Amino acid sequence: MFNIGDMIVYPMHGAGIIEAIEEKEILGEKRKYFIMKMPIGDMKAMVPIDNVEDVGVREIIDLEEMERVLDILRGSKTSMPQNWNRRYRINMDKIKSGDIYEIAAVVRNLMLLDMLKGLSTGERKMLSNAKQMLMSEMVLVLNITIEEVEDVILEAINISEEKSNEEEEEAIRLEEEEEEAENQEEELRLEEEEAAVEKKENEDE
Repeated sequence: MFNIGDMIVYPMHGAGIIEAIEEKEILGEKRKYFIMKMPIGDMKAMVPIDNVEDVGVREIIDLEEMERVLDILRGSKTSMPQNWNRRYRINMDKIKSGDIYEIAAVVRNLMLLDMLKGLSTGERKMLSNAKQMLMSEMVLVLNITIEEVEDVILEAINISEEKSNEEEEEAIRLEEEEEEAENQEEELRLEEEEAAVEKKENEDE
Protein backbone atom coordinates (compact mmCIF):
# COMPACT_ATOMS: atom_id res chain seq x y z
CA MET A 1 0.00 0.00 0.00
CA PHE A 2 1.23 3.48 -0.80
CA ASN A 3 1.37 6.39 1.63
CA ILE A 4 1.32 10.17 1.54
CA GLY A 5 4.58 11.42 0.06
CA ASP A 6 5.15 8.34 -2.13
CA MET A 7 5.97 8.90 -5.78
CA ILE A 8 3.83 6.70 -8.01
CA VAL A 9 2.89 6.19 -11.64
CA TYR A 10 -0.76 6.07 -12.70
CA PRO A 11 -0.93 4.44 -16.16
CA MET A 12 -2.33 6.69 -18.94
CA HIS A 13 -1.84 9.70 -16.65
CA GLY A 14 1.79 9.82 -15.58
CA ALA A 15 3.81 10.12 -12.39
CA GLY A 16 3.12 12.20 -9.32
CA ILE A 17 3.36 12.51 -5.56
CA ILE A 18 0.58 11.37 -3.22
CA GLU A 19 -0.29 14.48 -1.27
CA ALA A 20 -3.48 13.28 0.45
CA ILE A 21 -5.84 10.36 1.00
CA GLU A 22 -9.48 11.36 0.83
CA GLU A 23 -12.89 9.70 0.86
CA LYS A 24 -15.22 10.99 -1.80
CA GLU A 25 -18.74 10.12 -2.85
CA ILE A 26 -19.15 9.78 -6.62
CA LEU A 27 -22.43 8.64 -8.16
CA GLY A 28 -23.68 7.66 -4.72
CA GLU A 29 -20.67 5.45 -3.97
CA LYS A 30 -18.12 6.31 -1.29
CA ARG A 31 -14.53 5.35 -2.07
CA LYS A 32 -11.08 6.31 -0.83
CA TYR A 33 -8.70 7.97 -3.26
CA PHE A 34 -5.05 8.87 -3.43
CA ILE A 35 -4.85 12.52 -4.43
CA MET A 36 -1.81 12.62 -6.68
CA LYS A 37 -0.13 15.91 -7.62
CA MET A 38 1.61 15.73 -10.97
CA PRO A 39 4.73 17.77 -11.80
CA ILE A 40 3.43 18.93 -15.18
CA GLY A 41 0.84 21.67 -15.43
CA ASP A 42 0.13 21.54 -11.69
CA MET A 43 -2.49 18.87 -12.40
CA LYS A 44 -3.98 16.46 -9.90
CA ALA A 45 -5.37 12.95 -10.36
CA MET A 46 -7.64 10.88 -8.14
CA VAL A 47 -6.56 7.24 -7.90
CA PRO A 48 -9.10 4.78 -6.39
CA ILE A 49 -7.23 3.01 -3.59
CA ASP A 50 -9.14 -0.25 -4.03
CA ASN A 51 -8.22 -0.30 -7.70
CA VAL A 52 -4.47 0.40 -7.70
CA GLU A 53 -3.43 -3.16 -8.50
CA ASP A 54 -5.98 -3.61 -11.26
CA VAL A 55 -4.90 -0.47 -13.11
CA GLY A 56 -1.19 -1.12 -12.60
CA VAL A 57 -0.20 1.72 -10.27
CA ARG A 58 3.49 1.36 -9.39
CA GLU A 59 6.38 3.18 -7.74
CA ILE A 60 8.57 5.38 -9.92
CA ILE A 61 11.77 3.79 -11.21
CA ASP A 62 15.22 4.45 -9.72
CA LEU A 63 18.26 6.17 -11.24
CA GLU A 64 19.76 2.93 -12.53
CA GLU A 65 16.55 2.09 -14.36
CA MET A 66 16.42 5.64 -15.70
CA GLU A 67 19.76 5.01 -17.42
CA ARG A 68 18.06 2.26 -19.41
CA VAL A 69 15.32 4.72 -20.38
CA LEU A 70 17.95 7.14 -21.67
CA ASP A 71 19.64 4.32 -23.60
CA ILE A 72 16.30 3.54 -25.26
CA LEU A 73 15.85 7.18 -26.24
CA ARG A 74 19.35 7.19 -27.75
CA GLY A 75 18.65 4.02 -29.72
CA SER A 76 17.70 3.60 -33.37
CA LYS A 77 14.07 3.69 -34.45
CA THR A 78 12.61 0.19 -34.43
CA SER A 79 10.59 -1.11 -37.35
CA MET A 80 6.93 -0.11 -37.17
CA PRO A 81 3.97 -1.01 -39.42
CA GLN A 82 3.50 1.36 -42.33
CA ASN A 83 -0.26 1.10 -41.88
CA TRP A 84 -1.28 4.07 -39.72
CA ASN A 85 -4.14 2.33 -37.89
CA ARG A 86 -2.09 -0.75 -37.05
CA ARG A 87 0.85 1.33 -35.86
CA TYR A 88 -1.48 3.46 -33.73
CA ARG A 89 -3.02 0.39 -32.03
CA ILE A 90 0.37 -1.14 -31.28
CA ASN A 91 1.70 2.09 -29.78
CA MET A 92 -1.48 2.65 -27.76
CA ASP A 93 -1.15 -0.81 -26.18
CA LYS A 94 2.42 0.05 -25.18
CA ILE A 95 1.32 3.33 -23.60
CA LYS A 96 -1.57 1.68 -21.74
CA SER A 97 0.85 -0.80 -20.17
CA GLY A 98 2.37 1.97 -18.05
CA ASP A 99 5.81 0.44 -18.71
CA ILE A 100 8.21 3.38 -18.96
CA TYR A 101 10.55 1.44 -21.27
CA GLU A 102 7.72 0.84 -23.72
CA ILE A 103 6.60 4.47 -23.47
CA ALA A 104 10.18 5.68 -24.04
CA ALA A 105 10.35 3.55 -27.19
CA VAL A 106 7.06 5.01 -28.45
CA VAL A 107 8.33 8.55 -27.83
CA ARG A 108 11.62 7.82 -29.60
CA ASN A 109 10.00 6.12 -32.59
CA LEU A 110 7.35 8.80 -33.11
CA MET A 111 9.83 11.66 -32.71
CA LEU A 112 12.16 10.09 -35.26
CA LEU A 113 9.26 9.35 -37.59
CA ASP A 114 8.11 12.95 -37.25
CA MET A 115 11.60 14.13 -38.22
CA LEU A 116 11.70 11.73 -41.16
CA LYS A 117 8.30 12.30 -42.76
CA GLY A 118 5.92 13.92 -40.30
CA LEU A 119 3.05 12.58 -38.19
CA SER A 120 -0.70 12.53 -38.62
CA THR A 121 -2.82 14.59 -36.23
CA GLY A 122 -3.72 11.48 -34.22
CA GLU A 123 -0.13 10.33 -33.85
CA ARG A 124 1.03 13.83 -33.00
CA LYS A 125 -1.47 13.88 -30.13
CA MET A 126 -0.34 10.41 -29.08
CA LEU A 127 3.29 11.58 -29.03
CA SER A 128 2.35 14.59 -26.91
CA ASN A 129 0.53 12.40 -24.36
CA ALA A 130 3.26 9.74 -24.23
CA LYS A 131 5.94 12.39 -23.88
CA GLN A 132 4.07 14.01 -21.00
CA MET A 133 3.82 10.65 -19.18
CA LEU A 134 7.52 10.01 -19.73
CA MET A 135 8.57 13.50 -18.66
CA SER A 136 6.48 13.42 -15.47
CA GLU A 137 8.42 10.38 -14.25
CA MET A 138 11.79 11.71 -15.41
CA VAL A 139 11.21 14.96 -13.48
CA LEU A 140 10.71 13.04 -10.22
CA VAL A 141 13.48 10.49 -10.76
CA LEU A 142 16.14 12.94 -11.94
CA ASN A 143 14.91 15.75 -9.66
CA ILE A 144 15.16 18.37 -12.40
CA THR A 145 12.76 20.81 -14.03
CA ILE A 146 10.38 20.16 -16.92
CA GLU A 147 12.55 22.32 -19.17
CA GLU A 148 15.67 20.36 -18.26
CA VAL A 149 13.90 17.06 -18.93
CA GLU A 150 12.81 18.36 -22.33
CA ASP A 151 16.46 19.14 -23.12
CA VAL A 152 17.56 15.67 -21.98
CA ILE A 153 15.04 14.01 -24.30
CA LEU A 154 15.92 16.22 -27.27
CA GLU A 155 19.63 15.61 -26.74
CA ALA A 156 19.10 11.85 -26.58
CA ILE A 157 16.98 11.82 -29.74
CA ASN A 158 19.48 14.03 -31.57
CA ILE A 159 22.26 11.61 -30.68
CA SER A 160 20.22 8.83 -32.20
CA GLU A 161 19.94 10.86 -35.42
CA GLU A 162 23.69 10.52 -35.87
CA LYS A 163 23.44 6.82 -36.65
CA SER A 164 25.06 5.78 -39.92
CA ASN A 165 23.38 6.00 -43.32
CA GLU A 166 23.50 2.21 -43.48
CA GLU A 167 21.37 1.91 -40.32
CA GLU A 168 18.85 4.44 -41.65
CA GLU A 169 18.66 2.66 -45.01
CA GLU A 170 18.20 -0.68 -43.26
CA ALA A 171 15.32 0.68 -41.18
CA ILE A 172 13.62 2.06 -44.30
CA ARG A 173 14.17 -1.23 -46.17
CA LEU A 174 12.57 -3.24 -43.35
CA GLU A 175 9.55 -0.92 -43.30
CA GLU A 176 9.16 -1.24 -47.07
CA GLU A 177 9.36 -5.04 -46.86
CA GLU A 178 6.74 -5.08 -44.10
CA GLU A 179 4.46 -2.83 -46.14
CA GLU A 180 4.88 -5.10 -49.19
CA ALA A 181 4.06 -8.17 -47.08
CA GLU A 182 0.92 -6.46 -45.75
CA ASN A 183 -0.16 -5.57 -49.29
CA GLN A 184 0.37 -9.14 -50.48
CA GLU A 185 -1.59 -10.47 -47.52
CA GLU A 186 -4.46 -8.12 -48.33
CA GLU A 187 -4.42 -9.12 -52.02
CA LEU A 188 -4.48 -12.82 -51.06
CA ARG A 189 -7.43 -12.22 -48.73
CA LEU A 190 -9.38 -10.45 -51.48
CA GLU A 191 -8.61 -13.25 -53.96
CA GLU A 192 -9.86 -15.84 -51.46
CA GLU A 193 -13.05 -13.87 -50.91
CA GLU A 194 -13.63 -13.56 -54.66
CA ALA A 195 -13.01 -17.28 -55.13
CA ALA A 196 -15.49 -18.10 -52.36
CA VAL A 197 -18.14 -15.85 -53.93
CA GLU A 198 -17.56 -17.38 -57.36
CA LYS A 199 -17.79 -20.90 -55.94
CA LYS A 200 -21.07 -20.09 -54.21
CA GLU A 201 -22.48 -18.60 -57.41
CA ASN A 202 -21.55 -21.75 -59.33
CA GLU A 203 -23.16 -23.93 -56.69
CA ASP A 204 -26.36 -21.87 -56.83
CA GLU A 205 -26.51 -22.37 -60.61
